[in-house]
Amino acid sequence: MGHASTRSVALIGLSAHVVDVEADAVPGDAELHLVGLPEMSVWPARARIRAAILNSGTAWPDMRITVSVTPVIPPIYDAAADLALVVALLAVAGAIPPERITGRVFLGELALDGGIRPVRGVLPMVAAAVRAGISSVVVPADCAREAAQVPGAVVMPVTQLADLVDQLRHGAFRDHDNQEPDPAPSSSFAVDLADAPGNQAARRALEVCAAGGHHLFLSGDGPATMLAERLPGILPPLTDEAARKVAEIYSLAGRSHRAQGITPPLSAPHHSETPTAIFGSVAANRPGALSLAHRGVLHLADAPEFARTVLDGLCRPMDSGQVHLAGRGRSVHYPARFTLVLAARPCPCPEGRDCACPPEARRRYRARLALLLSRVAVRAPIEQSNRGTRAGEPSAAVAARVLAARVRAAHRLADTPWRTNAEVPAPDLRTRFPVAPEAAELLRSAVNTGLVTADGLSRLLRVAWTLADLRGVDRPQFDDAAAALELWKGADGDGAR
Repeated sequence: MGHASTRSVALIGLSAHVVDVEADAVPGDAELHLVGLPEMSVWPARARIRAAILNSGTAWPDMRITVSVTPVIPPIYDAAADLALVVALLAVAGAIPPERITGRVFLGELALDGGIRPVRGVLPMVAAAVRAGISSVVVPADCAREAAQVPGAVVMPVTQLADLVDQLRHGAFRDHDNQEPDPAPSSSFAVDLADAPGNQAARRALEVCAAGGHHLFLSGDGPATMLAERLPGILPPLTDEAARKVAEIYSLAGRSHRAQGITPPLSAPHHSETPTAIFGSVAANRPGALSLAHRGVLHLADAPEFARTVLDGLCRPMDSGQVHLAGRGRSVHYPARFTLVLAARPCPCPEGRDCACPPEARRRYRARLALLLSRVAVRAPIEQSNRGTRAGEPSAAVAARVLAARVRAAHRLADTPWRTNAEVPAPDLRTRFPVAPEAAELLRSAVNTGLVTADGLSRLLRVAWTLADLRGVDRPQFDDAAAALELWKGADGDGAR
């Protein structure tokens, strides 16, 4: 009889917490008691552990064993601690020397045949282990390359419980240092703006939004999706911190193979997707489409077709930069700082069909976006490009201007917590970053005439600063304010206030 201990990691959203797994054995009937797991997870975990041990060729211990997890794992157990539970059990039963599991973190779900299945969220879990001073991490072989991205981690891939037991038993468990990393992806996106001819107003709007982090509304029957897909290619490359956070989000979503390295991501959910797919899930501890767009682009094609709960629910993440979800006795926060690209046709008629909608139907269709459009600073019309339309600038040329504007903004915001013009709060726009007097007068007149509200004025000021950064001037002038006002009005000539 004796005692053994090791460690695993539990996830709540992207917050990872190292947990201690202890096992103790006393004489008695062959029983297994699991303490510290959610009540509904105890029986399934016990069944997996028993089947995996027996199917791995190891006899079930003839003793009463208690395995405890501290602190208690959150209400939703994703089976990532299965491997830690089973090695602690086998160590206390004498099948594995207890000292060979101490000082390591074990992550992996047990299959009934003794295989070790991959789990979601390996990247943030391994990062948490390294921050806690534990560099030696055992993970499923399918997750090894992902885990090896964490600096300082010594990753040990395993595929079968029987092999793991044999290696630990005979001291032949060899640590595998970080594997050779994948080649760094190109900083340019796979598609180019030169492939989208015409639509000069929309192309200019894309550049302004990329430079300042503003949201965009594209109106018309033109190639909105083609344009939106090219926005990530003109955004600046992600910083190391942002790239790490994006990779962790994709890891938790079970889509680590889709993480795009230093390239800002693009998330384009279909209007038929559920609110859970859009915002994320507490029950499944899985981020949604909004978080998959973090530090990149969220594109909603045919935006009025989305459910009203989705459209209205977007407002809070747009303001706060995160998705807050609550349920099942806990709450989670997923990062969601994105550039939104809304696109809508003039009416609900299918594309390519002659419109027969009365004016009231058109008004109701566009009114579904009213709350969202009040937060969108830039609007542009789009139309189908005629054959032979002259090609526009390539993404590389536009991206260079965007990067230069971002650098200017970064110098100005260096002593602030904000990264882009779109993030600067309204009070600071008026006090810390004043515009030229003639520009201020033009924007005040827009408020006095009822064209924009006070909140709309703040959005105009942010866009004006971005236009000034693109021109390379110290502060917005009259022309910048006038251009911001035109972008605010957009295709309809009466931007949302």
